[in-house]
Amino acid sequence: MGIMEYSKKPRIILVPYPAQGHVTPMQKMAVTFLNLGFEPIMVLPQFIYNQIMIHNDEENQQVKWVAIADGLEKDTATDFFGIESAMENIMPSQLERLIQELQEEASKGGSGGEVVCVVVDLLASWSIQVAQKCGIVVAGFWPVMFAAYRLIESIPDMVRCGLISETGLPQHEGKFCSLPDFPVLDTEDLPWLIGTVAAKKARFKFWTRTLERSRTLKWLLMHTFPDETKLHSSPMTLLPLGYHFNYTQTNHASFWEEDKSCLEWLETQNPNSVVYISFGSWVSPIGEAKLKSLAMALEASRRPFLWVLKKAWREGLPKGFEERVSKHQGRVVSWAPQMEVLRHKSVACYLTHCGWSSTIEALWFKKKMLCYPVAGDQSLNCAYIVQKWKVGMRLNGLGMKDVEEGLRMVMEDVEMESRLRKLHDTIIQKEDDLKKDLSLKAFVETLKKEASYIAYAFNYVEGVDVL
Repeated sequence: MGIMEYSKKPRIILVPYPAQGHVTPMQKMAVTFLNLGFEPIMVLPQFIYNQIMIHNDEENQQVKWVAIADGLEKDTATDFFGIESAMENIMPSQLERLIQELQEEASKGGSGGEVVCVVVDLLASWSIQVAQKCGIVVAGFWPVMFAAYRLIESIPDMVRCGLISETGLPQHEGKFCSLPDFPVLDTEDLPWLIGTVAAKKARFKFWTRTLERSRTLKWLLMHTFPDETKLHSSPMTLLPLGYHFNYTQTNHASFWEEDKSCLEWLETQNPNSVVYISFGSWVSPIGEAKLKSLAMALEASRRPFLWVLKKAWREGLPKGFEERVSKHQGRVVSWAPQMEVLRHKSVACYLTHCGWSSTIEALWFKKKMLCYPVAGDQSLNCAYIVQKWKVGMRLNGLGMKDVEEGLRMVMEDVEMESRLRKLHDTIIQKEDDLKKDLSLKAFVETLKKEASYIAYAFNYVEGVDVL
């Protein structure tokens, strides 16, 4: 017997961690679900929803956005720990209420279908328990490189072998390789080692709690590609969805206003000549001294450049720097339409912090990378870019000599360009379509069955044909 026909689209709730590099890939996944016949609903804390709506027209978005109360008033810190407190203490009851309201609306024959699944960014693991309490199918979402999940997953082994303490602090300094197929890392590259000792311990606790909660999941959807997961066994069904995401689609929710005038400037530059620089959005990138050093190195290189740097972070720039370079060499903008920049023919190289969304976008648009990781999973991503894939180079510093040599080597490396094209074709373009879709098809069929049973229980659809 086949799956019953239902007149209203089943709903999928998506709960991202409230950061640009998490919301953007989850929005892409929401569009994938929309194209598969579901009604996706993105649930955001109120403070992020408000920020997005300042710079985006909700009517032009393909996906519905819903805000829930977060308790973060104007004078409340919205750093990592402020957000964590809101997620653990305020938002669970708000999400539960939203799910109940949507299900009640569906049961009474309202305009929307039933909620059949909650897709949870694992960094928002608080929502796993909420969905389970409501009796809804839960799938995890991992928005960064799968290798980062495997690194987090190996925490118990790292504690047992004495690499780290039970509070996550390294027991010795130096290089290590935590898994057989991993690149070599430094102990200071572990993703929770950010800030003070107390902050590092608190972040480690966050990750161990995330790992524990994720063990209950059956499905893990990932912003990555099949080659990264094919040799790894897991009790969860792994669904690499990166190839389903439309990286040419520019209609996405940006937290900040994008300066699109930089695209006009790129049109005036020669093909494969421009250096694009961005250190991401969530942390002040490199400090005033390094900022000044990088600015001087870029100006001395005489290469055209486009630098994304928020106004609040520009205090370290040399006096008169922006005025001088804007006349003949470069542009400094507060925020850029990154995918449009990376696909532009004039851009040759990306000086990047190696955030995963930025990395996969660079791979998609075949841009070589000059790497300067700052925090979190970025050092691991950098290790893959440089050691494994060999499509970029790591900067040891931001002095004039380091930057000049790094730019020259990356811009002129023909073999690196060849490897990049090959990697692009392997992971993005030439995957067998049937192979790509089998796991996703199974997941979708599971959700459609769930929709059938719920619709039958609500008794508002005629012609029921339940499996």
